[in-house]
Amino acid sequence: MSRIHQCIVFLALFGSVLLAGCKGNCRKLSERLCDCAASTTAKDSCLQRAAAEDGRVGPTAADDARCGQLLQTCDCHTIDTVQGKINCGLARQP
Repeated sequence: MSRIHQCIVFLALFGSVLLAGCKGNCRKLSERLCDCAASTTAKDSCLQRAAAEDGRVGPTAADDARCGQLLQTCDCHTIDTVQGKINCGLARQP
């Protein structure tokens, strides 16, 4: 591999590492919800959709703040309950 190719590969890897740390709260919440998937295949598909949507729809500052609040309460163990859905932003308070 030539020196130029090595530099390009290094920059691509370094850039992806830096970008991984720049996820907003809504992307993190989406990924947490993907962790609740029943299978690895479903989880991988969910993560791909989350990444695509994050690139397509930019959350506002208010959205990011709300997702940050939901990150503190969202839990896969309770997601099948009404309160669990509310805690993850999948349902509204009655």
